[in-house]
This record gives sequence, structure tokens and C-alpha cells, in this order.
Amino acid sequence: MNIGDKVRLVHGREEGIIYAFLPNNVVEIEIEDGFRIPVMKNEIVTISPVETQRMVKEPDAKKIGAQRDIIVPRNLPFAEKGIYLAFVSVNDRALTVHVINNSDWTLPFTAAALNEQVSTGLGAGMLLPRSSQKLTEILMKDFESWPTFEFKALYYREGNHNLPQALSRRIKCRAQSFYKNKKKAPILDRDAFVYQLDEENLKTDDLRHIENLSNTLKTSMLGGATPEPAKIAKPEQVVDLHIEKLKDTPGNISKDNILKAQLDAFESNLELAIANGMEEITFIHGAGSGALKNELHRRLGKNQHVQYFKDALKEKFGYGATLVKIK
Repeated sequence: MNIGDKVRLVHGREEGIIYAFLPNNVVEIEIEDGFRIPVMKNEIVTISPVETQRMVKEPDAKKIGAQRDIIVPRNLPFAEKGIYLAFVSVNDRALTVHVINNSDWTLPFTAAALNEQVSTGLGAGMLLPRSSQKLTEILMKDFESWPTFEFKALYYREGNHNLPQALSRRIKCRAQSFYKNKKKAPILDRDAFVYQLDEENLKTDDLRHIENLSNTLKTSMLGGATPEPAKIAKPEQVVDLHIEKLKDTPGNISKDNILKAQLDAFESNLELAIANGMEEITFIHGAGSGALKNELHRRLGKNQHVQYFKDALKEKFGYGATLVKIK
């Protein structure tokens, strides 16, 4: 047996491809939809090429047509929204990342992984209505160093329509929220950790980089000159997290939402500082009860891009600010 051989379970109906050999005579088999299962080596048999040809079934007439030939009844309401990024568990170690279009728009798109100032392309093309595309595979043990996932798309549909603004979204997975997003992924119909990319309440920081996106994508799709990379907004050297500096009407916000807004501002500004190669950034959090300061310090202590952090100059900020030194 070799990696890549097609095999069948002795005491089951599953068939798959040998993906890896594990210790203790265990073989990892990749079956349908990229799902992998570990089995004992003596529980599988190889399938010869001749046997495979003999066992090929006539294609179901209902499945012959390509996806683009499937006719969706037009009595259904037009789905304006439904674009997702889904992380599907393959086994207890790995996940596959998928982009899902559960809307009725056709989406010319690009997807990339951003790590510091390096962008790695994950996929591009035309995402048809009610379809999905696998982008990459990642390991659970590397969770803290996962990149920021960036998705950009235009909206298209034949005929006259009021097209939505070009979609641009970045997702940085945080342990605190990642596991709360587990649900059934549309189209894939499997349990996954799901982020909706076309929500209406996108944060301002997520939308800063959509300027000129339409022209950039169009030029790229039409094979024109390679556009210059979009510039990432650079945060201020000192960021004041007092709620009155973040919101126009702070009196109408609950305490829980105040803390959430402050932490969102902290996370987005820290990520922008890292992406811009800044050496340091200072966050003014105030003294108060210490809840905000403690949470900031907890998150900074887990961030691999932070060299160290300390109380900022007391002569300038008192005891209510933290200086962050970036690697």
C-alpha cells in the first residue's frame, strides 16, 4: 500500500484514498468531501484499477448537468445575502476552509491569507449562486498563528439591478468568538465554525480598505496591469479607548457594549499597527476598575507579534495607559 492508493474498508462500505501512514499500523483515509478517518491497516484492502473500472456506475441522469445548468425556480424570493467563510473539521487536528455563496448573486472573487505584510493567495474566480469552494487546509495546533483571511468580491447578475457595494471583509479568528460560531454550514450541510461575510453591521475598520476595490478587481479579472496593493490604514501612535472618543452618543450604550466597543477598537488598531510595521503603539484605557486594562494585558500576553508591553509614561498618561512594543 502506498499514499494515493484507492482502498475499501473490509467491514464497511466506505472507500477512499490513503492520505498518510500513522504510528501503530494506523492509516489515515480521505473519504468523500475531504473528510479523513483513521483505520487499522488490516481493516482496509486496495482496489485495483480494473476493479474500479468494472464498478463504475452509470451516472445518474439527474446529476449529469453541471451546477450552472440547475434551474432554480423563480417563484422563490431573490436571496440578497448569504456569503460565508466556514471552517470544517476534517479530524481532531485539521480543518478545511471554504467560502460559501448561499445567495443568488454571481461573485467574481479573490481570497487571500494575510500574515504581517505578506499576502498569500488562496483562491480566485467566479463563485456561482448556491455554491462553495475549498480555499485551504489549516491545523488546529497553529490556531494562535492563523493568518487574517481576506475576501473580496463583486456582485453580478444578468439584467438591470441595483448592485450592492463591492464586498471586502477580513476575518481574524479569536478563540473567544471562534467556538461560539459553530453551526450547520449552508450548502456544505455540515457542522462548521461559520462567519457571515455580508452582514450589514460591518465595523468601520473592516470597511476602510474597500476604496477603489471595484476597479482593482475588474482590472485583475480582465487581465490588465497588476494593480498596486491597497494601502492599509495606519492608526494613530496613541489610541484613546475612552468611550466618548469612540462613540458620538456614549450615554445610550450599556456597560457590556461599552467594553465590547473598546476591545474592538483595541483589536483593530493593534492589527493595523502590526500590518503597517509600526514599532510601538500606546492605548489609553484609564484607571477605573481595571477591567479594561486587565483584558488588554491578557490579550497582549497571548499575541505572538507583541515583543512586550508596559505602563506608559506616568508623567504623561498617569496610570491609565499601556505602551505596546511590536516585534
